[in-house]
Amino acid sequence: MLRTNEKPRRTGRRTLFGLIGAAAMLAMAACQPVSMGSGPRIDTNAPVPVALLVPSGSERPGDAALAQSLENAARLAMGDLNGVQIDLRVYSTAGDSERAASVARQAVSDGAKIILGPVYSGAANAAGTAVAGRNVNVLAFSNNTQIAGGNVYVLGNLFSDIANRMAGFARDQGKSSVFIVSANTPGEAVGRAAVSNALSQAGIPASGTVTFEASQQGVIEAIPQISDQVRSTGSDSIFFTSTNDGALPFLVQLLPENGIKPSEIQFIGLGRLDIPATALSQPGLQGAWFALPDPSLNTNFSTRYAASFGSSPHPIAGLAYDGIAAIGALVRQGNSDALAASGLTQPSGFVGVNGIFRLLPNGTNQRGLAVAQIQNSKVVVIDPAPRSFAGGSGF
Repeated sequence: MLRTNEKPRRTGRRTLFGLIGAAAMLAMAACQPVSMGSGPRIDTNAPVPVALLVPSGSERPGDAALAQSLENAARLAMGDLNGVQIDLRVYSTAGDSERAASVARQAVSDGAKIILGPVYSGAANAAGTAVAGRNVNVLAFSNNTQIAGGNVYVLGNLFSDIANRMAGFARDQGKSSVFIVSANTPGEAVGRAAVSNALSQAGIPASGTVTFEASQQGVIEAIPQISDQVRSTGSDSIFFTSTNDGALPFLVQLLPENGIKPSEIQFIGLGRLDIPATALSQPGLQGAWFALPDPSLNTNFSTRYAASFGSSPHPIAGLAYDGIAAIGALVRQGNSDALAASGLTQPSGFVGVNGIFRLLPNGTNQRGLAVAQIQNSKVVVIDPAPRSFAGGSGF
């Protein structure tokens, strides 16, 4: 990994609410990068310089492994580009905003035509702002939509995308009254707003909402209120914004004990209900719905990654593959403005390791997701991920 004074290279179960700090980062306020040109001109017959910004050098546990996994995934994608040449240059941000801004400027001075990364929203926002006046776009690994716009696009899975997929599926299955249950954390507040908006767009009334203190005692105290309101409103579904890292295991254990049974009320998760794998055996999650990337493509990526690097990819490593795949697909078209906004936001989108995705003009993204259900402690896809976007040219 690049250090400050180096030249770029070319080339167990967590405790309750262990992710509250990370979730809060998703909702942090940030100044959006200033407006800029659409993107640089490139020579599609020569290797395209791409900067990859990773959090190596950080003191955060796991960041070194994350950085290596992102680089590995990017290089795996480069091997799949069928003739398109990428000159990948890796820069270390140490997970720090000031460092990210500095290396972003350095990357552009070194010739980078597009920046892939960083991971954390503050660093991504700083990197985008630092190069906004230099006509270079940033494809960040963040899922914080507050930093999207201008020259910054976020590649991470968005609450709004998941909520829209699940709300539309619920409507198609005849659900007509959905109750929202959420912890009072910044991250879950973003999720709650996404669910509420998705239900409205799907034409399903939100029958009510209960928020609870983000603690085990807070869940226990909220259970009677949730149970009473679900019954009194005649709700046929409950949409949870909490995940298995936080309150969800307690909610799905205590609600059935208070008469709200998943066999009678449809449980829907905003997060991945199958992570960790031990969650699949929870009685309260049997029959629950959730969204996930195209399983066949994701499994293929994980298998190939393990064969190449001897370990499993980090959960977000696929975003680096997606970024390189999108860049390669655009360069292959042979247009000198391939990495301009018009190319990045082409309506037909791209195919990555998690399925189809496309970048939107406002800097956010849309992904084709499957809907799964937990049945007999196993994940069963009950509505496959789409293979093309409506109105796109298909894949």
